[in-house]
Amino acid sequence: YFKKFQYCGYAPHVRSCKPNTDGISSLENLLASIIQRVFVWVVSAITCFGNIFVICMRPYIRSENKLHAISIMSLCCADCLMGIYLFVIGAFDLKYRGEYNKHAQLWMDSIHCQLVGSLAILSTEVSVLLLTYLTLEKYICIVYPFRCLKPRKCRTISILVLIWIIGFAVAFIPLSNKEFFRNYYGTNGVCFPLHSEQSESSGSQIYSVVIFLGVNLAAFIIIVFSYGSMFYSVHQTAIMATEIRNHIKKEMILAKRFFFIVFTDALCWIPIFILKLLSLLRVEIPGTITSWVVIFILPINSALNPLLYTLTTRPFKEMIHQVWYNYRQRRSKRGKGSQKPYGPSFIWVEMWPMHEITPKVTKPVLCTDSSDASVTTQSTRLNSYT
Repeated sequence: YFKKFQYCGYAPHVRSCKPNTDGISSLENLLASIIQRVFVWVVSAITCFGNIFVICMRPYIRSENKLHAISIMSLCCADCLMGIYLFVIGAFDLKYRGEYNKHAQLWMDSIHCQLVGSLAILSTEVSVLLLTYLTLEKYICIVYPFRCLKPRKCRTISILVLIWIIGFAVAFIPLSNKEFFRNYYGTNGVCFPLHSEQSESSGSQIYSVVIFLGVNLAAFIIIVFSYGSMFYSVHQTAIMATEIRNHIKKEMILAKRFFFIVFTDALCWIPIFILKLLSLLRVEIPGTITSWVVIFILPINSALNPLLYTLTTRPFKEMIHQVWYNYRQRRSKRGKGSQKPYGPSFIWVEMWPMHEITPKVTKPVLCTDSSDASVTTQSTRLNSYT
């Protein structure tokens, strides 16, 4: 009989050892619950497939704003790493099925566990920073539409490279100093350093608090504030305009998209913030909660980001509609034995930011006052959302 389940790993040949689970793993399996063992594969498949699909399809959306497309593809690459992390956890659960206790300590101390945990943190931090960057870009273009703050290719690529460098640094710094961090990623079977329990290393606790309650909490506040300010700015401009009725529908569509973006961020991060605060207050947190957070809650953003930022946007819908229309035309022509039709290539301009739109694509709009001009510009910039 031990105080904690982890100590049973030091007695693998004992006939019966209590407690026989920590809520994440059991003496037999790396993932104790059958629900977790099934859904780790389901969530991994959804996350990987969705992000790989967007990466493959995004180049076919012929957009003038290539910088925004590069940022979205970079976000998908980061989110795809979370699916790979869950896939590896599921694979090692299969490997140790029925005899996990014999390999528990070797697994948590192994380089495989360290690298898998680093992969999860890399995915999490790069995704958070990229979402914050994309949000700030949209915030500047919508709230300050006449500042002419045009994102340039060199600046955008430099920021993306910097974000990935920061992500690699955050993920792999704990592996550089074993004396300070000790076994940072090997505190549980899923190798994720949530540290909901009191760790033996104060350095690990401090580092974990700085990342989750410092960087990630600040990013979450910035995202919520920015989207709130964007919606308020569009709402106020529409009130001052003359054609209010035409903008109410656009506002409602915009509000729904903003709501789901902020809601998924909140659904992912608020439980983690609460767990970290409770751990600082020395509240004992069951391991079952930690496993549900890692397998179900943490990958929410990674699984839904392709849906929110690509699959539900108008450019993607129009591209799919055009592909389907051309397919039906070709099929009908083949049935009639006619010549293969020539379908015009679909071109969609993601109007964000406005400065990259050529004069041939958009028609000039005459505005009677500054408020009308503001509404026209802001509504145009928001077409990529709707």
